Amino acid sequence: MPKIVFTGGGSAGHVTLNLALIPWFIEKGWQVDYIGSKNGMEEELVKKYKEVNYYSVTTGKLRRYFSWQNFMDMIKIPFGCLEATFLVHKLNPDIIFSKGGFVAFPVVVGGFLNKKKIFMHESDVTPGLANKLSLPFVNTFFTTFEETKSKVKQKNKVNCIGPALSDRLFNGKKEQGIKITGFTPSKKTIMIIGGSLGAKSLNNAVASNLELLLKDYQIIHIAGKNGYNPDLKAKGYIQYEYVDKELKHLLALADVVISRAGSNSIFELACLHKPMILVPLPNTSSRGEQTLNAQSFVQKGFGELIPDEEIQNKDILLPTLKKVFNNQNTYINNMQKTPVKTTSIEELCQMIVKS
Repeated sequence: MPKIVFTGGGSAGHVTLNLALIPWFIEKGWQVDYIGSKNGMEEELVKKYKEVNYYSVTTGKLRRYFSWQNFMDMIKIPFGCLEATFLVHKLNPDIIFSKGGFVAFPVVVGGFLNKKKIFMHESDVTPGLANKLSLPFVNTFFTTFEETKSKVKQKNKVNCIGPALSDRLFNGKKEQGIKITGFTPSKKTIMIIGGSLGAKSLNNAVASNLELLLKDYQIIHIAGKNGYNPDLKAKGYIQYEYVDKELKHLLALADVVISRAGSNSIFELACLHKPMILVPLPNTSSRGEQTLNAQSFVQKGFGELIPDEEIQNKDILLPTLKKVFNNQNTYINNMQKTPVKTTSIEELCQMIVKS
């Protein structure tokens, strides 16, 4: 039986693609193991696949800023590499697939020392620090953005495949979205998405500007696990903590989407030809990758960018919305004229197996 080890964690972005790939390998008869961090959020996500064995190694967070914890974590990292080396030797996989995050680096090093074939994936324009450190040890580095190649030294390892997308959001029906929401078909509709945990700034922007927004628009608001407010109610406004199967129909209904600028999300919007207003995570909360993602899309004419600290300001939010609606066809035409290179989940799995 062929074997594959997945690794990645620390945030949903470092796990989601792994979760999309795992079922294909299970269906094809592979033994699938996952190496994550101890008590990491990825453990809970991976548990839904009973066929997958979860293992953990010691990890140290790789920070780009000064912190006294860096000194403690400098000890944890080599210890984690040692653990991962022995674990990979024991599991003896044919392939290792890394989605990044600080837990992935020890696993990649362990795989390299065991002479395993290693694939790595980066969703954003700039590689995360763990992926940068891992790159010398991997065989193939899959990227989403063409621009990523210019930001690494080992260009011969880069294979730009575009976003790896499932078909979960395609073939949505506007009529079904109207039925779900009870909205008026002729009125403009905005969808606001803050991510799985929610985006405080976006949620606050909705709450503080709801009355003004509802004068011209209907609003579908996906507030996230930490942002759902049961007291926020109004005609023409519907709020969700999370949406799964109905999301494709709600997106079909939406004319414009306001969203964070995570790579997978914005590429899905581009493939659906949805004009967008992107609100990247502030650089204080990230390495600035979402800002670069958003700037790339704005330059292509797919939408507009509002900095996180300005999204609650009605004097910025409302005029930007008006601008996007007034130029809606231009954004759509730009997306149609600049088709996004995409790779299906099955195609990526085939690349991994046949490389």
